[in-house]
Parts: sequence; structure tokens; C-alpha cells
Amino acid sequence: MSAVPLAFARNNGRPRRFAFDSVLLLTIGGILLLGLVMMTSASISIADKQVQDPLYFLERQLYGVGFGVLGAMIMMSIPTAVWEKLAMPLLLVAFVFLLAVLIPGLGHEVNGSRRWLRAGVMNFQASELARVLLLIYLCSYVVRRQGELKEELKGFLKPLGVLMGAAALLLLEPDFGAATVLMATGLGVLFLAGVKLRHFLALVAIAAAGMAFIAVTSAYRMKRLTAFMDPWADPFNSGFQLTQSLIAIGRGELFGVGLGSSVQKLFYLPEAHTDFVFAVLAEELGLAGVIVTLALFVLLVWRSFYISRIASEAGLAFQAYCAAAFGIWLALQTFINVGVNMGILPTKGLTLPLMSYGGSSVMVTLGWLGFLMRIHHEAQTSGRLAVSRPSRRAREESDE
Repeated sequence: MSAVPLAFARNNGRPRRFAFDSVLLLTIGGILLLGLVMMTSASISIADKQVQDPLYFLERQLYGVGFGVLGAMIMMSIPTAVWEKLAMPLLLVAFVFLLAVLIPGLGHEVNGSRRWLRAGVMNFQASELARVLLLIYLCSYVVRRQGELKEELKGFLKPLGVLMGAAALLLLEPDFGAATVLMATGLGVLFLAGVKLRHFLALVAIAAAGMAFIAVTSAYRMKRLTAFMDPWADPFNSGFQLTQSLIAIGRGELFGVGLGSSVQKLFYLPEAHTDFVFAVLAEELGLAGVIVTLALFVLLVWRSFYISRIASEAGLAFQAYCAAAFGIWLALQTFINVGVNMGILPTKGLTLPLMSYGGSSVMVTLGWLGFLMRIHHEAQTSGRLAVSRPSRRAREESDE
């Protein structure tokens, strides 16, 4: 058992222990610390040039980490049933955020995209929080409408309509990558909820066709989609980012050129501290560093599904779907970011969770991980789990 105790209040007056998942904690800590080191290494040169402060981006990232840890503590202290009851208001809040960034004067535009809201010392990317709120609503829906979802097509069309509405607002920002990940994660949750396979496959095909149509009807998106197939055909224009990323990864070889010794981050590789921090990691730490990094992400995804399973065994259906939703999202976004860096997927503006620079991303992700830890606690302390999963000693005694 990997639970570490912390005192909380029992109903009978004695202290109840919060069941921390030590594997989850150590994995998060490992990814976060590695991310801070690599993000700092990747951003030192550009920060020194732009603001004459080599640690500028690290300082701003630490704000996001600090608020994220605070958010995680708050999420761990609130029963998950509260979020399930607030699913509909949270859905409305999600759409308010997605609409707010499109309003001139409220939304802040960077590099031609209107995705941010001003929040004091940092810009807050509205889609990060909206995604979590939308998935919480979706998990609540599949629990409340389980029968309708499994038996009737309209039970599938209702949540799909919500996802498509949110995706449409994301495309207006524009943020094609976030829209794709949201749709894929939502469809993954619906699949786990037991929707009829023929309904699922038909609507997945429709959704994929719609995304493909949107991509090919935009000259900008079409250029990005085709450039990755042969970046060397235009290495100084459409293929520039990818060729520089591939050079960085190739230079890393087995054990890398050494921490801080990357050449590609010296104004060759655009967005080295955000979308392409993985390429800098591969250059400086080599294949060994890449394997360790990917192993940490695989462990975090596995732990999310493990928590989902024990929550399901404890009869906590909403909590199980929320944990699974986090695992699906993390796996998808990590795969896309790494795939883009390695040239096996078209370039997308998606961060590597907990590692890329982005205060709102790390803050929301840490808050969601606090929610995941709360689910682990409730599953471990549930009486139903204790009945369904007898202790090892009890199993050994029964075998004797």
C-alpha cells in the first residue's frame, strides 16, 4: 500500500488520516523538478536578451507552481461530491471563460491568438481551466444519465454537443490543438462510460471529418500540417521549428551534451522553453534523460488509471471517471507534444504538462492533481473499498 498518513477529522471525533498516494507524490515531484530545471536551462539565453534577467522565466513559473500547490491543497480539502453537485454551474463558468477571451478588452492577444486573460503578474490561459470544468461536467453527466447514454443515441449527442460548442469557441481563439485534445479526451470518457460502439464509431468519424475539414480549409493550418512530412524541403521557413528540434534531439545522442550546454536553445530553436522544451532536454540529457522523462509520464498516467480503478471498486463512479479523464488528457497531451518535437505529428502549440513554461498550465495541472489525490483518499477510506478489497493478511488467512 502506498498511502502516507496525515491527520484529518473523523466523524467519531478521533483524527482521520488523509491517504496520500506516495507514488503519485514522488512522480509529480520528479516531473515538476525536472521541468523547472530544463525550462530554466532552455530560457536563460532568451530571458537575458529580452529582459536582462536570466532567471526571469523561472521566477514567473514559480508563481504558477506556488498557486498550483495552493490550489492542490484546496482541492484535497474539498469532498469530490461537492464538485459533482456543482457540475452544471461549472459548465456555465467554463463557457464564460471561453467567451471572455474573445471579447476585445478582456482577452489578451499574443502571436495572433486571443487565448489569455490578464491576471496580475501573469496571463491566464482560459482554456486550461475551462477544460477541467468541462470534463467534470462530462463525468457527472455520464453518471447521471448512464442508462440513456448506453441505450439511446440522444444520450450521446447531448454531451457531444457540449464538447463541440466548446471546441468551436477554442477554434475562434484560434487554438486547434486544445480543441482536438478536448474532443479526444471527452470522447474517451464517453467510450469508458459504455456508449454503444456503433454510435461511438460513427460520431468519432464525423468529429474527425469535421476537424480535418477545418484544418484543410485554413491555409495556415494546412501549411503546418504538411510541413512536418518533409521539414527539410523548406528548412528556413515552414520547416524551421521542426528541423531545429530534430537537430537538438540528434545532438543529444546517448547521454547528451551536458546540462546547460544546448546550442539549439541559443536563438535557433523557437519557443525552446515552451513547446520545444523536450527537444532541449533530449539535447542536454540525451536518450537516457528522454527515457527517464517518458517513464515518469507513463507512471503518472498509470497511477491515474489505478486511482480510477480503486475508485470504481469503491462505488465512486463520478470520481473514477474524473481520474480516468485526467489520465486520458495527460497521455494525449504528452504524446502530442513529444510527437511534435520528434517530427511524427504536425506542429501544435501544446505544452508538455508540468515541464513547459506556462503559469496557467502548471497551476491548473497541479490543482487537478490535488483533485486526483482527493479521489485516492476517498477511495482508500471508503468502507465499500475495504469490503471489496480485503487485506493481504485476510486473504492469506482465508487461503490457509
